[in-house]
Amino acid sequence: MRIFPNRWSDYAVVFLAISALVYAVRRLHASKWTSRLLLAAGSGMLLVGLMLRSLTFAAMLPVRLAEMLRMTSFLALVGALGGAAVAFIWRILPRPKPDHSPERRRVLLAARAAILTSPVVATGYGVFIQRDNFKMREVNVPIKGLSKELDGLRLVQLSDIHLSPFLSEREFARAIDMANEARADLAVVTGDLITSSKDPVDACIQQLARLKAPGGVIGCLGNHEVYAKREEYVQFRGARHGIRILRDQSEILTFRGQPLCFTGVDYQYMSSDYLAGTERHVRPGMPNILLSHNPDVFRAAAAKGFDFTLSGHTHGGQITFEILHQNVSIARFYTPYVYGLYREGDASIYVTRGIGTVGVPARLGAPPEVALIRLCAI
Repeated sequence: MRIFPNRWSDYAVVFLAISALVYAVRRLHASKWTSRLLLAAGSGMLLVGLMLRSLTFAAMLPVRLAEMLRMTSFLALVGALGGAAVAFIWRILPRPKPDHSPERRRVLLAARAAILTSPVVATGYGVFIQRDNFKMREVNVPIKGLSKELDGLRLVQLSDIHLSPFLSEREFARAIDMANEARADLAVVTGDLITSSKDPVDACIQQLARLKAPGGVIGCLGNHEVYAKREEYVQFRGARHGIRILRDQSEILTFRGQPLCFTGVDYQYMSSDYLAGTERHVRPGMPNILLSHNPDVFRAAAAKGFDFTLSGHTHGGQITFEILHQNVSIARFYTPYVYGLYREGDASIYVTRGIGTVGVPARLGAPPEVALIRLCAI
C-alpha cells in the first residue's frame, strides 16, 4: 500500500514553497514567536497538501475534510510563493532618497505601490473578468474503431455549473446559448449543477432543459449533488425536463444509423476500486463512452474497456500558475488529470474546466468553458 506520493515534481513544488515561506517570514521581521507560528502553520499545511496527493492517504479522511484541507493547502502555497515574490521585489526595488528629484521619488513610490497592489489587481481580474468569460473549447478526440459514419460526431459538454450567488442564472443562460450555437449532436452534463442545498437547483435544471441537440441531453452527478443530498431529486426533476441522468446506467444511442453506448456513474469517491461493476455496461462492437464527474477514474475506465471518458470536477485548477514547467493548482493535489485531453493506450479522457467556481469566486489561468467534442475515426 503506497501512502506517499510518487511524483518528484510534487516534492519539488512543496520544497520550493517552504523555502519561499521561510524567506517571506524572515523579511517580515516579526517577533520570534510570530515567525515560528507562521512557519509551523504554513509548512504543516503544505506537507498535508503533499500527502493528499496520495490517493491512499486521501481515502483515509472524510471527503469534506480532505477537500477543505486541499483548499487550505493551496492557499498556503499561493501565500508562500506570492509573499516571497513581493518581499523579494520590494527588497531589490530602489528606494527614494533625499537627494532624488521629486519626479524620481514619485516614480519609485508609484512602482513600490504597484508591487503591493498587484495581488489585489490579479484577484479582481479573476473575480470580475475571467470568472464569467465563457469560451468555446473545441477538441478532436481520436477513437479507434469508430465507424466512418460517426466520424465528426459532435458532443457539447457542460460541467461544474455551481449555480449559486457566484454564478447567476442570467450568466449561466449565456453558456447555454453558446452550447446551442454549436449545433452538437448530443448535449452532455457531467455534474455539479449546484454547490450547496440552498442553491437554485430547479433554475439550473430549467436552463439545462433549454439545450437543443438531436440526441437530447444526458448526464451524470457530481460530488456537490451528493453533499447537498440532491441525487434523487436531480434525476427525477431532470427526467421531467427530458434530461436523462445516468446513475450506474447505460444507454445506447443511434446516430447516422450507428450505435454508441453511453454509461454514467455517480461521483466516484477516492479509492482503489473505481467503477466497480461497470464493466457490465461495456458493449462489444460499438464505441463505449463513460460520463464520470471525477477524472481520476480514467485508468480504471480504460482497463474496463471504455474508449472515451468525459469528466470535470477539477475546474482546470480554477486558479493556476506555472512553476518549474508544472501547472500548479489545487487540483494537482488530488489528480494528475487536471485539464484537457489525456490518452492511455487507445483510450482517452477529456477533462473540462467547467463553468462555475467553488471555494474562491475567481478564476485565474483557467477560464470557464463550454467544450465541443468532435469524435474522430482512426
